[in-house]
Amino acid sequence: MATYTQIQFNELTADQSDLLIAELSIIGFEGFEEEKGILKAFIPTESLDNTTLQELSSKLQVLYTSTIIEETNWNAVWESNFSPVVVDDFVGIRADFHSSLLNVEHEIVITPKMSFGTGHHATTHLVLQQMRNFSFANKQVFDFGTGTGVLAILAEKLGANKVVAIDNDDWSIENATENANRNNCTKIVLEKAFDASGNSVYDIILANINKNVILDNMQFLSHQLNTGGTILFSGLLVEDEAAIKEAATNLHFNFQQTHTRNGWICMRFVK
Repeated sequence: MATYTQIQFNELTADQSDLLIAELSIIGFEGFEEEKGILKAFIPTESLDNTTLQELSSKLQVLYTSTIIEETNWNAVWESNFSPVVVDDFVGIRADFHSSLLNVEHEIVITPKMSFGTGHHATTHLVLQQMRNFSFANKQVFDFGTGTGVLAILAEKLGANKVVAIDNDDWSIENATENANRNNCTKIVLEKAFDASGNSVYDIILANINKNVILDNMQFLSHQLNTGGTILFSGLLVEDEAAIKEAATNLHFNFQQTHTRNGWICMRFVK
């Protein structure tokens, strides 16, 4: 049976915890649990790179402990600790074992597994929050790095005509497919790869990943967006704003707004 390694960080600030989640997601960690001052991160044992983890720990000046756990125990723990997410009165995200959420316009029910993007992290929260500020009705949408699929699911609920959602992680595609089906979505197409030739174009692009991936794919995303289309960049720290704005402006994106939450940002541009 496959095992997972739990890495636990103690005595963290909220900013340190958010930064660790972003950095650990990049190096293969698949699930996170947060308590006050504590972060538990989970990764398949065979995928753990101790050298990279130690370098990250040293860079951020945080200590950690390591524990081997069985995959089945991990899933049970993850589900038992998953709490609903409510973004204003706009959208609520819950697991099927929670009661229905009241006083929200849209409700998304997901299976809480190890994909990034349950809405708990500040960056996903920011994108969900900003999605109410422009129309998705009859639009073609591209979700670049879908994770659990919650952004794609909300896009369909908001009236999108078609949503293409991609991720390079098999687990994310499996989980996003399960979540899309659970929410009775019929307009979401999930893919592990994407067409780098840029033959498809979209009215809205949602790119909630990280600075390096966004910068590396900025030109591709420009080709994928219709003139007059909207793009949201997130997965970004406050200090990333200048670099993203410069790269986007050079590709003729018009900057609209930046929104901030706990040291993280979501940036909106129009082509």
